[in-house]
Amino acid sequence: MASQRTARAVSPAANCFRLAPCRTYAQLARPAWARAARSSRPASSPLATCDAKPARITSVQNNSNYHKVVLRQSSSSATGEDEPPLKTPLFDLHAEYGAKFVPFGGYTMPVQYSDLSVSESHKWTREKASLFDVSHMVQHTFTGPTAPAFLQSITPSALSTLPPGSSTLSVLLHPTGCIVDDTVITHLPPSTAFPEPTFYTVTNAGTRAKDLAYLSSHLDVWNTERADGDSEQVIHTVARERGLLALQGPLAAEILSEAGLLTGEQGSEKLDLNTLYFSSCTLARMPLSGKGEGVTGALFVSRAGYTGEDGFELSIPADELAAVARRLLALGGEDRLRLAGLGARDSLRLEAGMCLYGHDIDDSTSPAEAGLAWVVAKERRFGGKEEGGFLGAERVLEEVKPKKEGGKGVSRRRIGLIVEGAPAREGAKIVGEGGEEVGVVTSGCPSPSTGKNIAMGYVKDGLQKSGTELGVLVRGKKRKAVVTKMPFVETKYYRKA
Repeated sequence: MASQRTARAVSPAANCFRLAPCRTYAQLARPAWARAARSSRPASSPLATCDAKPARITSVQNNSNYHKVVLRQSSSSATGEDEPPLKTPLFDLHAEYGAKFVPFGGYTMPVQYSDLSVSESHKWTREKASLFDVSHMVQHTFTGPTAPAFLQSITPSALSTLPPGSSTLSVLLHPTGCIVDDTVITHLPPSTAFPEPTFYTVTNAGTRAKDLAYLSSHLDVWNTERADGDSEQVIHTVARERGLLALQGPLAAEILSEAGLLTGEQGSEKLDLNTLYFSSCTLARMPLSGKGEGVTGALFVSRAGYTGEDGFELSIPADELAAVARRLLALGGEDRLRLAGLGARDSLRLEAGMCLYGHDIDDSTSPAEAGLAWVVAKERRFGGKEEGGFLGAERVLEEVKPKKEGGKGVSRRRIGLIVEGAPAREGAKIVGEGGEEVGVVTSGCPSPSTGKNIAMGYVKDGLQKSGTELGVLVRGKKRKAVVTKMPFVETKYYRKA
């Protein structure tokens, strides 16, 4: 039995990454820095995450090897019934810069700041650089020789061949082939901190309870039934004491280069960001002044983001998050770098054609329906070297297989729309020429970059071709809508030539 096994020891050097094993959902839900900074519950906001069936912890089973959380469905929030939203380590800095706060994903988060409107902040990101606090996201690591195999059992990714220092967008899957959550999976580069294969993942804040219960359940089965002895057990760790910053925009690399990041086992080599391409990652440290007066603990630096711009995500020890943020803001200056909130982040990601879980994808959506067939690696498809073997593979593979080759196809598809007149919001009905309902809008807003009203939604299969004319019911009035390829704006990722 798993409860009788002894867990494999984690390298002491891993402390430089400051991770802590996650044994209970309660620990994940309320990290120490958030527990110490509770606030009264702010008024509800349309930006607040709406989990379809949030869960409440009712019991926990622990041992040194794994965690198992028993949940029941309730109307309580993901962080506990009657609990106020958490705060990130940057709450005081946000307030100092005039942030307007809203509840989001169980946290009190800045939606915008006093210096710029949401639209101005959006444009600033596209033209210069913005710094986003995304510490509400959940950071995990999976360590051990069978870690890639375990993750391949719950995702359609080919992780056994993912090079160290590389990332891939993926989805956690239900046995039905629908999406539990979307995630980025990164194969951490080998180091004394992580001598064994280690994969770093980031999942959504609003699905915290569901994701942890899901991972706990499947990891329990893996370590009990599929791992051949203690040496093959997978250690799941949640970075409860780390924060996350996203530095995004055309000036992001210039500003981060000026910070003089240090890499190498001893932190003695200067990191050349010109060699860090989109979907690449490395471990580094940041001098907190230009005079070498102090250096951070280990930062996980990835060239990625949620805006369609070049940029970076920095995983940082929570007690150093504010110092790093202030260092970057000082280096960038007000003429190059500003703080940005959830409002700009939402319109930026929509222009980039990126899904928001709980809105554009959810527990009822399959990868093919969501236009995410590309996350299913070629190696995992029919005829691939590692065909199938993941949850929901039968449905997923049949749907991503071309119909001309005998594939099943899907009945609905995610599309982009340009809407005339008033903007279409989530829930607006999409109708055909005769007024019949053919789909629904899942996200929509005026696009600050294009000056047009853009939207994302689902329509019946066959209506997804670019240029197809449809209608959207906005406030009871039919508005002309044209199917448009996504992204709505050109992405500017820094790729290898």
